[in-house]
Amino acid sequence: MAADAAALTALEARERLRAGTLTAGGYADALLARIGRSEPAVQAWAALDAAHVRTQAAALDALPPEARGAPLFGLPVGLKDIVDTADLPTENGTVLHTGRQPRRDAVLVQRLRAAGAVVMGKTVTTELATYAPGKTRNPHDTAHTPGGSSSGSAAAVAAGHVPLAVGTQTNGSVIRPASFCGVVGVKPTFGRIARTGVLVQSPNFDHVGVFARSVPDAALLAQVLAGADAGDPATALRATPPLLDACLQPPPAPPRLGWFPGPFRDRVAADARAAFERLRERLAPHLVAFELPADAHAVVADHRLVMEAEIAGSFDAEYERGREHLSASLRGQIERGRQTSAVAHRQALARLAAYADALDAALAQVDAVLTPAALGTAPAGLASTGDPLMCTLWTAAGTPAVSLPLLAGADGLPLGVQLVAARDDDARLLRTARWLMDTLRPGGVAPVDPAAAAA
Repeated sequence: MAADAAALTALEARERLRAGTLTAGGYADALLARIGRSEPAVQAWAALDAAHVRTQAAALDALPPEARGAPLFGLPVGLKDIVDTADLPTENGTVLHTGRQPRRDAVLVQRLRAAGAVVMGKTVTTELATYAPGKTRNPHDTAHTPGGSSSGSAAAVAAGHVPLAVGTQTNGSVIRPASFCGVVGVKPTFGRIARTGVLVQSPNFDHVGVFARSVPDAALLAQVLAGADAGDPATALRATPPLLDACLQPPPAPPRLGWFPGPFRDRVAADARAAFERLRERLAPHLVAFELPADAHAVVADHRLVMEAEIAGSFDAEYERGREHLSASLRGQIERGRQTSAVAHRQALARLAAYADALDAALAQVDAVLTPAALGTAPAGLASTGDPLMCTLWTAAGTPAVSLPLLAGADGLPLGVQLVAARDDDARLLRTARWLMDTLRPGGVAPVDPAAAAA
């Protein structure tokens, strides 16, 4: 039963939990056993207290039967270690925050608990959610990076430690690790999930995203987390779209997918280009030509200018009191950001806003655009988390994006297919993503067990 339970998707586990054929405590124990076996190889967790996990699960099992109807009843969720939790430390991936203990939960954690979730623990992040890697390894091959900055969240889902996890993306920090680790990653429309109580890096680009092993699982978690909060000015009071219900519906007509090899095609690895060419041939009846707005080539530079200026402001205190403890990469970003004028920052934001509007108009002609999620499979070594270039055009515009584990590179490692839609078109995007997964990979995504492979 333990091995069986650990392999369940979130929706499969929820069905058993609601039926009473699986207890929250039994499910937590199955996942903890799996963590105990493979965590020494994967190192996905920054903070995990098994006794606390079991206490949460026991409290849920003690509730009356009607409580089992909560959307996430008994489902363990991993949280990137930049999300505040009142019952676990949040150290933001830097020694400067060692021992940091928030007094209150982030808004998204409040929503998780209200929905009946078990907070499994805090997953490893890169340094202050930027580029310097943490300790996490790729479960498919521990000699390779899992990506970043949501390294531990993607790896924990891939390894079957949890069915669901939360990450963030300011450039490519959900989509890229999802691609490298072979799981589903969803970055919703900017402002869809409140960031109150989440580390502030770049307020104009910070998104909360989710990881799962199926598209419906990701839709379930995103729907629970979505909603406005007064503490996050990027959010707005609006109805939450029925992401899960929409995701589970068949498309009313054959989806139209914009084929977009991208302006960075020459940077994409040869085996990845070959894999996408085979995908193009298979999906030919659904593909239509797609072109970016004319000013798209300037987006990467404008995104970097704004992001680094805002990083300099967000991490000024860390730089002033402990710059010697920051990576050379982060010091460089802060120092470049400090040289950016307010005029340059505002001009770049204005150009990006115009680009986002033009991109929405182009995306309105298709159900989704199809493009690589990364330049290739996870690079060997652990000194870098890989290049986020294939995500920048979409993150800068705030459009929703999904990475689907549909392809593999010449080295056998996962290669994600990225789908992108217009802002606020999250529900249709998830429906299209589920259709594509069911069409090309009907068996879904099984968890990886590096400990078993090594044995």
